[in-house]
Amino acid sequence: MNGALGHTGVLLALASSLVGAAVLAVGLARHNEGLLRSARVYAWLVLAGAVVATIAMQRALLTHDFSLAFVAANNSRQTPILYSITGMWSALAGSILLWGLILAGYLAAMVWRFRHRATDPLVAWATLTVLLVVAFFFGLMAGPSDPFSHVVGPVPTNGPGPNVLLQNNPLVLFHPPLLYLGFVGFTIPFAFAVASLVTGRIGEGWQLATRRWTLFAWACLTIGIMLGAWWSYQVLGWGGFWAWDPVENASLLPWLTATAFLHSVLVQERRGLLRVWNLSLVIATFSLTILGTFLTRSGVIESVHAFSGSNIGPVLISFLAVVLIGGIGLIAWRGDRLRSPGGIDSPLSREGAFLVNNLLFVGFAFVVLLGTVFPLAYQAFTNQQVTVGAPYFDAMTLPIGLALLVLMAIGPALPWRKTTVSTLGDRLLVPAWGGALVLVVCVAAGLRGLVPLVAFTLGGFAASANIRQLALAARSAHRHGVGWWRGLTGRANGGMIVHVGVVIVAVAFTSAMSFGHRGQVRLLPGQSATFDGHRIALQRIQTVRTPVKTATEAVLRVDGTGHFAPAVSQYGTGTNPVGTPAVDSGLVDDVYLTVDSLPTTATGALDPHGAVTVGVAVQPLVLWLWVGGVVLVAGSILAAVPSRRRRAATEPASAPVPAVAARQAALAAAAGAGAGVPAGTGAGRTGAGRTGAGGTGAGDRRPEEGDPDDQPVTVVAP
Repeated sequence: MNGALGHTGVLLALASSLVGAAVLAVGLARHNEGLLRSARVYAWLVLAGAVVATIAMQRALLTHDFSLAFVAANNSRQTPILYSITGMWSALAGSILLWGLILAGYLAAMVWRFRHRATDPLVAWATLTVLLVVAFFFGLMAGPSDPFSHVVGPVPTNGPGPNVLLQNNPLVLFHPPLLYLGFVGFTIPFAFAVASLVTGRIGEGWQLATRRWTLFAWACLTIGIMLGAWWSYQVLGWGGFWAWDPVENASLLPWLTATAFLHSVLVQERRGLLRVWNLSLVIATFSLTILGTFLTRSGVIESVHAFSGSNIGPVLISFLAVVLIGGIGLIAWRGDRLRSPGGIDSPLSREGAFLVNNLLFVGFAFVVLLGTVFPLAYQAFTNQQVTVGAPYFDAMTLPIGLALLVLMAIGPALPWRKTTVSTLGDRLLVPAWGGALVLVVCVAAGLRGLVPLVAFTLGGFAASANIRQLALAARSAHRHGVGWWRGLTGRANGGMIVHVGVVIVAVAFTSAMSFGHRGQVRLLPGQSATFDGHRIALQRIQTVRTPVKTATEAVLRVDGTGHFAPAVSQYGTGTNPVGTPAVDSGLVDDVYLTVDSLPTTATGALDPHGAVTVGVAVQPLVLWLWVGGVVLVAGSILAAVPSRRRRAATEPASAPVPAVAARQAALAAAAGAGAGVPAGTGAGRTGAGRTGAGGTGAGDRRPEEGDPDDQPVTVVAP
């Protein structure tokens, strides 16, 4: 029954997506508004099919229906309810089902959000694009990655359960779904970017329509990456949180390009510049999510994070090729309309800083991409294996990371268009003193090493610059009687809080990697030893049995307080034991404890009175990694909160800067004369109800939140 119900849901979603795409295509070709409106029904049918399939899978897992091959391979009667639920995304086919469910949810949310614009060609083409992506993933489930295939032969009475690393920490309930919310969420801006190119409406309309969708996907991906680092730290027992693993890199790559897009899109909305950049970044971000899917689900890499080998690799790589060729082709096709109405007036301007920011993020992504795929390409051409390890990534990304810290300090102090060196120096005086003070404190505290000192100094410089801007924005909001907290909301101010979070993460990461110490202590019960200033005492060795696992724990006290129990655990029979660390986390440092070896008798049994070898890692400021992640996410939430501003009556939202307007008019006239279209149509028209290239996106002089040095922000009380 579960298999039949699941197949019904998958086929319903697949058929609805294909029929819906066909109906939209016909409606667009015939300009039939009735067909365009009716197509949204198919989005809800897709969601219904995805929900039915998910319910069938969850029912099969919770009732231990071992007639399904997926359940038989990834579930057992001893598996707790929590890990039975998460078992759906603990293996390949179920993870594709989760992907399809989230994608269907995004599709339904998009159709509902733009229900009043269903006949707008921009929205219709975007919906058509998403439906085609949906059809691809549900096609995988209907074919090579069927989560509801039945066991061949006798139905087993029990199964091995999920991977042991996926049932020893509840973070498995949150980390993969949040990553998928981020990955899949980038389908929406991708779809609108494709729609803008197909319709020729390459102004700011599609960006305005997807602004919060992009920010939501980026925030979810950020949380997912941070939770993944925390999970790795808490579960894997190696004492680290980022290993430049190919699957880790697969999640980082779209984050880098999406971050670049969130910065540069401001330039297009403000000045009408970087259009090709923005479209390329959106297409690259979506393409990198497909590449990440290929890396983790094709079996081409070996990783603790990757799924086992499968036969969907060629299908995924073909889909990636279609996306890349289609995206590049559309950009080339619309090249004449993508010309900017002007250029960057001065390198010392905010748009100049955003351009450099783009180059740095894209360079960072290229370095990570090269180090990730080079071993695969080398093996494919030479049939020999080669590895690219952490030294490559550390050496290549370090200068880019330091340059980004510098840019995070200078960028907020730069006005739009241009400034003078003296004005910039005045604005950066206080932040520079902040960085110098951090350097003095670090040297006085005895810290040494060029890289950490430079990183800490630049971190202090960047944090001071962003906090200064936030303080000015909060003061401006308070003066206008709406509460100082209004100075923390809006894209610009929320972005500065994100910058502060990034600085905290960078400083904590540098501290842990530069000043951490690792070693071992060998202790008998009742003995203690000192390691890097911390006293570690072994109280006893104990064995804890549950229906799921048998764990041998070394109960320890650190600095005379707490009870920490690193363990070696066995899940069921026939599985390799896995280590479970224990962490004494503090504001200054973490003491990370693992059981490296247990005492045994001559017969191989556990000797509870023997000596245990305990691995110890003392790493400073690790807790602040997670604090920085919280600040980062809080900033992204505040960035989504709309600001309240009042424009001058003589400068409406659609009024471009005169000089830019003149350039736009000339370009539009030239384009109209060459293409036979009236000036001011086509590229300048958007579906957002506002002017595109010729409106606010080109040169609106509205003051940005958190930019009080440029112009005062007039705030309207709610």
